[in-house]
Parts: sequence; structure tokens; C-alpha cells
Amino acid sequence: MDSKFNHVYEQLEEFKKNNIYRRLVVSRLKDQNNFYIENKKVINLCSNDYLGLSQNKILVERTRKSINQISQCSSRLISGNDIAITKLEQLLALHRKSESSLVFPTGYMANLGAISAISSENHTIFSDELNHASIIDACKLSRKKKIKIFRHNDPEDLEKKIKKTKGKTIVITEGVFSMDGDIAKLDEISEITRKYDAILVLDDAHGDFVFGKEGNYGGIPEKFKIESYVDIHISSLSKGLGCFGGYTASSRKINELCINKARPFIYTSAIPEHLCNSAIESISFLKRRTKIQSDFYIQIKWFSEQLREAGFDTGNSSSQIIPIILGDEKLALNFSRDLFDLGIFIQAIRYPTVKIGRSRLRLSLRSTIKKKKLEYVLTCLGKLGKKYRLL
Repeated sequence: MDSKFNHVYEQLEEFKKNNIYRRLVVSRLKDQNNFYIENKKVINLCSNDYLGLSQNKILVERTRKSINQISQCSSRLISGNDIAITKLEQLLALHRKSESSLVFPTGYMANLGAISAISSENHTIFSDELNHASIIDACKLSRKKKIKIFRHNDPEDLEKKIKKTKGKTIVITEGVFSMDGDIAKLDEISEITRKYDAILVLDDAHGDFVFGKEGNYGGIPEKFKIESYVDIHISSLSKGLGCFGGYTASSRKINELCINKARPFIYTSAIPEHLCNSAIESISFLKRRTKIQSDFYIQIKWFSEQLREAGFDTGNSSSQIIPIILGDEKLALNFSRDLFDLGIFIQAIRYPTVKIGRSRLRLSLRSTIKKKKLEYVLTCLGKLGKKYRLL
């Protein structure tokens, strides 16, 4: 029977046929050590809570005590600009060594808002081919802008393309790439942007508060000691910091432009006060406990080496994000399901998040996962790797 929704049914069937169909699973956290998916206790290797701060008892209790209202129930430009937001922005500006900062409800909105605000029809945007979907969407927000893609983490290809371009240019890259776990060659990219007078925009959501100088951990720019060469820092509060929201850090004039032009900032409700207080407490907590990251680096190095020595393809990962690249979509699904049966939760990442034929398991390490559990994960991965004739 013909229906006005035939196209919906057909698309869903196509997704299932190509092994890229998705469904939501119910997750539940009891405490720091007990995480459940569909009522099954699992070791969670999907969370971006890299330093375990979202479950820290001290921070959770302080957040509870700071709740005076659920939400400001207004955009920041109307009546929702709570003093806690401005206090957080001052801390984030210092953290990024920038003149100012602007907090958004999510990192996705921070990318949409800042990139669309600073670019004009006179700009050509150069975007890394593996940039996050929020960057891709931000670039497309205005059809008048010219967008050129450069090969992943390839400064030579970027320079080759930018050299041939007339007019104003913007270069956008991630610090730590969210699906591959490799780190941008930001020192080389920043040299190119200075040479050709291009605006450099960095989404450092997965590097922020994890990498950088001890005591600050200002992300990948700080790691390369080029903080001042990044024109607009964009990041998330829901990863290394374990909270919620997103932010930009830049000059006062760029900040002022975003307040007046960034639609995702203007036309949405403000981030709730208690979430700002949570981020403020988390920043203070990290500044006083600098050993968290150094111990985490040891864990990352050990676990990555174990996977590679076993024979898994982990690409060029050099961070807490470690892909096991499998290629085939159905194989990735089956591998993930077998791991789940063994009490390990690692999602299969497939198209459109990655290209067809580049499906993978994406492991997100967290500093709070005990070594004994990671050893169990390695044992199970090894057994399944042999089962699927990958090793």
C-alpha cells in the first residue's frame, strides 16, 4: 500500500541492509564502578569523561549544593546571563590565554556559532577532511562561503591549496581527531596560517584539559607552545572537564561579534547556572591535582602498545581515543555485540561518522578504569580478534 511515508520506510530498510542502522540503548550509572546498558553490567569504553570528573563525589556534591533553579529559562541576551556564566568565561579565557571567552550550551553550538559568525562571502574556508560533523555543518551554514577540503592532517596539501586561493582565508582543524585519535600537526599548520595571513580556528574538544603544560593542560596549542597563533579556540566542557557545555576563546572583538551575530548563541536558552558552577569547581579541582593527567598518559601508552603488539590496526592514534579499524560494517557490528556479551561496551562506529569501508571500534580510555579491567578487555579483544581472523 502506497504511503506518504514510503521514503521513510525505504531509508530505514536501506540503513539495515547496509549495516548502518542505529538504535538507542538505555544506559544507567549506579556509581563510579558500575555502568549498565540494557540492565547488563559492562566496562564502559565509550565515554568521553576522560578524567572521570563527571562522577567525582566531591564535584557531584558541590554541584548539588549549587542548584538554586533548574534553568534560567531565557537566552543570555534577554535575562539568562547569570553571573556564574561570566565567572566561568573569565576562567576559560585565562585557561586558553585569550582576551575573552564565550560559553555556549554545547560544543556543537559553539562551532556552529563561531565559524558562521566570523566567515563571510569573501572568505574561503579550508577544512580538514576528517573534521567533526559540527564543523562541517558550520561551514555549510551559509551557502555563499567557499569551502575547500584538505587531506587529513596534511600541511603540505593545505599550503598547496591555500597558495592558489585569492582573497581572505580561514583554516579549521581539530586538535585531537574524534574518530582516529591522532593529533593535528598544529605547529606546521599555524606556520602556514601566519604565512598566508589566514584565520586559524581550532576545535580542541578532545585535547582540552588532557594535554598541555602541567598545571594548566590547555590542550594541543599549549602542547606545541603556539597558543597565541590560534585565533579562535573552540572546545567542550563535557569531555576532559567532565561537565556540560561548550565555549570559544578569542579576542574581545571576535567575542563581541559572536554575541551579536552567532545565531546558536542568540536564539537559545542559557546554560543553567549549576552546570557553570560544576565547570568552575572542576577547573579548580584539576589545577590542584596535576598528577591525574601524567598518570593517564602512562595508561594510554601502555594500552595502545598492547593493542598494536597484538596486531590490531589502531591507525595513527596517539591519544586516549584509540580506534580498532576493521573496515567492514557488519564485522564491526558483530565484534561489538560479542564484546557486549563479554561485559565490554565498545560501540561500532560506521558511516556516516566514518567513510564506508572504514568502520571501527572506537575505544575511549578513562583514567579511572583500573588496570585489571583493561587487562580483561585486552584478553577479550585478543580472543575475538583470532575468532574473526584479524590477528
